[in-house]
Amino acid sequence: MANDKRVRHILSLSGGKDSAALALYMRDRVPEMEYIFSDTRKELPETYEYLERISSYLGKEVTRLNADVGFDHWYEMYGGMIPSNHRRWCTRALKLKPFEQHCGSDEVVNYVGLRADEERSGYISHKPNIKPVYPFKEDGLILRDIEEILRSSGVGMPPYTKWGRTRSGCYFCFYQQKIEWVRLKETHPDLYDKAKAYEKPYEKTGNFFTWSQGESLTEMEQPARVEQIKREHVIRIERKVARKENATLREVFAEADRGEQPDEDDDQGCLVCHL
Repeated sequence: MANDKRVRHILSLSGGKDSAALALYMRDRVPEMEYIFSDTRKELPETYEYLERISSYLGKEVTRLNADVGFDHWYEMYGGMIPSNHRRWCTRALKLKPFEQHCGSDEVVNYVGLRADEERSGYISHKPNIKPVYPFKEDGLILRDIEEILRSSGVGMPPYTKWGRTRSGCYFCFYQQKIEWVRLKETHPDLYDKAKAYEKPYEKTGNFFTWSQGESLTEMEQPARVEQIKREHVIRIERKVARKENATLREVFAEADRGEQPDEDDDQGCLVCHL
């Protein structure tokens, strides 16, 4: 007996450049595509703006998925333990779980924006009814191709890149570099203060967790420390210029602001959040 079960095609947008470019790339190739975004309600305002821009180009709504309970609930459940590279409960609870609930038991082809020029690992669903596919890898598309897709469509790069944020994700994402925290403070001081408010001793245990390893946001925002972070960032860029043959300072700064900074290992991040 033939299996007539419908196969759904789903592309998860993160607010990042790669998933955005993939959505544009696949628009006419898979007309029945569903576009979704797992909304933590802790996103940057620029992320929501970018999703509207993408939706307008696609001519199709981007469905927002929300977890049953939000970040603050899980923050309390985990004893005031801020998520980190080693405890990514935020990704599991607020990104993966809503996505898998949306898929249910249906057969799903999940389109993932990994490029042909990168080797990344991270959180994607491993449910047997959800099959990931990687069109950019299959077609050999690399970073400059992704940038051209975004440029030629008019959608452009995510607007948060204008002030130096290199990745999508919550405004308090622990994968941010210290220079990005500084830029968040300068661009969205209200969000910086909200992130800082999570860094407090947990009454039941006395534990104190920070977003940035080994340094609280209160320490980081001190004027002398801000200037030090900025100087160290420039030094890293200059060192990279010295190592990279035929690269101009402008080119390397532009590359850094796209997130191509191997000097600061981000342990690859979470695919479902950052692609």
